[in-house]
Amino acid sequence: MPRSDDAEAFFAAVYQAVREIPHGKVTTYGHIAMLVGTPQRPRQVGLCLKHLPTDPSARYNHDNVPWQRVINAKGEISPRSQPSGSLNQAAALQAEGVTVTNGALGEFMVDFAEFGWFPDILPSEAAEEGGRELGGEEDHSENDEQT
Repeated sequence: MPRSDDAEAFFAAVYQAVREIPHGKVTTYGHIAMLVGTPQRPRQVGLCLKHLPTDPSARYNHDNVPWQRVINAKGEISPRSQPSGSLNQAAALQAEGVTVTNGALGEFMVDFAEFGWFPDILPSEAAEEGGRELGGEEDHSENDEQT
């Protein structure tokens, strides 16, 4: 079933926002949702990334959207239906120099204080607005921006 125009626009906005996450940094599904103007939709951000095409001829695909840089608000790589999915994401992050640790239950974790990326607006929007201050490289791990 084809996507509606609104759904297609949301998917594109999510993919564009994820492309702006710097190499070696991570953010949350909720933060991407906030950056694209839909803070109530973090699960839909995850859905967009789940359905990111692997076909390199697609406008947005696994090669040009760094899906691995989006994790959950707890600083964990979200579990997948296939265990290899979490392992692949951890390996992709480690290849970028991100330290991925194991929690008490074996979950993969990333320290937001060291690797978090939480700007107030997307860098591309800041550039369009004439360099408005981003104000957001600091650690937001203690507040609600990571939902």
